[in-house]
Amino acid sequence: MRYAIVTGAGNGIGAVIARAATARGYSVGVLDRDAASAARVAEALPGAVALVADVTDAVAVEAAFDRLDGPPDLVVNNAGVVRFGPLLDLTPGEWRDVVDVNLTGTFLVARAAARRMLDTGGCIVNLTSINGVAPGPNAGAYGATKAAVALLTQQMAIEWGPAGIRVNAVAPGLILAGMSEPIYADDDFRARREAKVPLGRLGTPEEVADVVLFLASPEAAYVTGQNIVVDGGVSANIIGQLPRPASVDRVGAAD
Repeated sequence: MRYAIVTGAGNGIGAVIARAATARGYSVGVLDRDAASAARVAEALPGAVALVADVTDAVAVEAAFDRLDGPPDLVVNNAGVVRFGPLLDLTPGEWRDVVDVNLTGTFLVARAAARRMLDTGGCIVNLTSINGVAPGPNAGAYGATKAAVALLTQQMAIEWGPAGIRVNAVAPGLILAGMSEPIYADDDFRARREAKVPLGRLGTPEEVADVVLFLASPEAAYVTGQNIVVDGGVSANIIGQLPRPASVDRVGAAD
């Protein structure tokens, strides 16, 4: 039996990753601090179990891992929060909430996983964001925490690699799921955003899950310490968003 734990799996991208892991033969621990949400998702997945824990609570995280019958083969750090607003208005409490869940929570869950993978090896995938690649206005601590998780992923990869533990990250872009769904409730706003994506559309949570499960597969056996961006080309098109005269788009000298 192969075991997986997905945090923040009570809804959104986390729930989709849990379903994708189940479809690939994992017995999944659906970990969420909301017991009802974790139970709802787990009940729909064969062999899944609901695990209730706040990822910022080291004791609760360790207890959740102990409920598995064996060491996990895959752990996905998906749990995350955001507190939007200008930095000048951000309270220390709001800052700490985001840092505690997104950064410290990722560390605590990954550490619990690695302790149990030392003899068997395994795969850890941390969810970052394109906001950790390029900042967005009024995102508070969110982008800073996701950039920190990307570097933490590399730190984990080099320290735990000798034990056969691969650690990678996935950075979703404009995905129609979870915390982003309210942003795209306005059809006109959604269309204007989609027009800025080189692939011409929003991504799906299933496409994020596919990359996560690829990183856990034998096909990615020599991949570790990477932050894979899944954004339809948005982060590669920064210059393309700037105004430019048509004359610079021609090859050769001007007539």
